[in-house]
Amino acid sequence: MRTLYHYPLSPFSRKVRVFLKEKSLDFELVTENFWERRREFLAMNPAAQVPVLIENDESIFADSTAICEYLEETYPEHKLIGNSIRERADVRRISSWFNNKFYYEVTKHIVDEKVFKYLRKQGAPDSNIVRVGQQNMLYHLDFIGFQVERLGWLAAEKLTLADITAASHLSVLDYLGDVPWEHNIPTKEWYMLVKSRPSFRSLLNDRIPGFAPPPYYAALDF
Repeated sequence: MRTLYHYPLSPFSRKVRVFLKEKSLDFELVTENFWERRREFLAMNPAAQVPVLIENDESIFADSTAICEYLEETYPEHKLIGNSIRERADVRRISSWFNNKFYYEVTKHIVDEKVFKYLRKQGAPDSNIVRVGQQNMLYHLDFIGFQVERLGWLAAEKLTLADITAASHLSVLDYLGDVPWEHNIPTKEWYMLVKSRPSFRSLLNDRIPGFAPPPYYAALDF
């Protein structure tokens, strides 16, 4: 059975989960507390990062971008990285924006301070760092809104890996109640479309002991 080692509040894990479901590929989830650096997990991915995908033939794939590229090429029936060279370039560009720029300016500031500091027993969150992440988020929300007003989606006229990547980051932050959705209504409406997809619904059932999401978190109309 295809197996995905993940952590529920890892946006990179969420991205691959949605990608697999959009591809209609069956898989089993195994939760991995990656910060514990379990020996068996390090043997699969010495970087000690989730996600890690074990294919049916026991091949091992690490890094969310590499996994999605592998899945796109291996199971090309439902394309999620674009149909043309130009479209694929845009999908990869915007996916990289959220995997890197958004992650280091927003997700890492908020999630590391609010969640992983607690799990690693590193003390209370630094509210100044959290505030920086929250402030940085605003222009990213405007960027999403600009894109979806032009195209309907982020990189093409249909859902692609770019949308999956952005929505995976936002879903983690939304679990913590940190997304000011009223800041940009087109972005909010786009996210409502993404979270209503069957591939995304299972993410909204995730719960982390000690961290309860806001009441609207799983609601499709919020």
